Amino acid sequence: MRQRVSDELNYVDWFRHSSPYINAHRGKTLVILIPGEAFESPNFSNIIHDLALLDSLGIRLVLVQGARPQINRALTERELPSRIEDGYRVTPQEHLIDIIQASAAVRVQLEAQLSMGLSNTPMANAGLKVCSGNYVVAKPLGVVDGIDYGHSGEVRRIDSEAIFRLLEDDNMVLLPHLGFSPTGEVFNLKAEDVATQAAIQLKADKLIIFTEDEGIFDEKDELYSELLAHHADTILANGGLTPITRDALEACLMAVRAAVPRAHIISFNENGGLLSELFTREGSGTMIDEDSYEKLRLATIDDVGGMMHLLAPLEAKGILVRRSRELLENEIERFLVIERDGAIVACAALYPFEQERSGELACVAVSPEYRGSNRGERLLKGIEYEAKRQGLDTLFLLTTRTAHWFIERGFRETTLSTLPAKKQALYNYQRNSKIFAKQL
Repeated sequence: MRQRVSDELNYVDWFRHSSPYINAHRGKTLVILIPGEAFESPNFSNIIHDLALLDSLGIRLVLVQGARPQINRALTERELPSRIEDGYRVTPQEHLIDIIQASAAVRVQLEAQLSMGLSNTPMANAGLKVCSGNYVVAKPLGVVDGIDYGHSGEVRRIDSEAIFRLLEDDNMVLLPHLGFSPTGEVFNLKAEDVATQAAIQLKADKLIIFTEDEGIFDEKDELYSELLAHHADTILANGGLTPITRDALEACLMAVRAAVPRAHIISFNENGGLLSELFTREGSGTMIDEDSYEKLRLATIDDVGGMMHLLAPLEAKGILVRRSRELLENEIERFLVIERDGAIVACAALYPFEQERSGELACVAVSPEYRGSNRGERLLKGIEYEAKRQGLDTLFLLTTRTAHWFIERGFRETTLSTLPAKKQALYNYQRNSKIFAKQL
């Protein structure tokens, strides 16, 4: 009984914390690439349920469907060779009918799943409307480096107006990896290209790509929750990614550099991965952004509530000296904060002693959920920059619990007599804080 109550409370807590993200996404347009591999994942039905949930929350969805493994099998069954050059399939005329049939079978499977409405499933009463058509205008790749790509093509344009009308009428729009030319030809397109161009030309709020991997990992095999564009360039240059993940990362980079605000890579094998990526702070995959969505900035009076929530646990443990709301409001211009999706996740203050050309670093706090990702270093660098800007030569601090962290960053223990006279007079002997200083 207690376990059930605990589980219910955890769910309620998660649901409450997700509400800001739900509100932020309502009315937004998401382009989501579902590769052919995802259709064969045991988690595919859960993805369908999550898409239905997003639709019910007022999020406008454009789904791009791939069919890579299904096409490979269709060609193998007919003993036709599959040839991939520079990430693109070579499509001779005799392969085209097999590719169309494989793609159509996947599209029908997706539409059937999205049409479910059984009372004992998450799709009950969903009533999803799914539309697909000739919304992708294509042109042939032609002959590249002596290779004739046949009926493989690239996106010429997306019929954005038609898609917008469908989305405004509460339809979910499905774009296959096939495109059509004004001359009536059919071209086999790279699904990543369709998704990227759809996101760009629709001015979508997000591009989301499902892959087998959870996202992009560093050299220590740790997942990047956020990846800036210039860092993604380095990862691509170094190699080591699977072809599918490389294509996904390249597509995300192209999208964010063409003004799509954010792009995401998540795993189609993770139950709830899509919801976690959209509705929790840490997400489940890798978000690619042209600029960091964590901001280091000067605090404002509107930040006081978030700062009090951040500081309260540390004050309760005696790690930090208690500060009232009134004191924080009066001293707000002394603080730097790190803001993440509207929440204050870290802060620090600088109290200058201009006559002695020194400053006190105080009230350094990082939310427990966000430690271990260099946010403390970002705060320290920000404070040091501000101290130098104000003409200070020395930075000092008083601490009872975090001495080693500061020693590792160039601070050295010193004595009370080295502090400005006003600070010496305020020293709390009962706390018995250690004193550290650093020359700037």
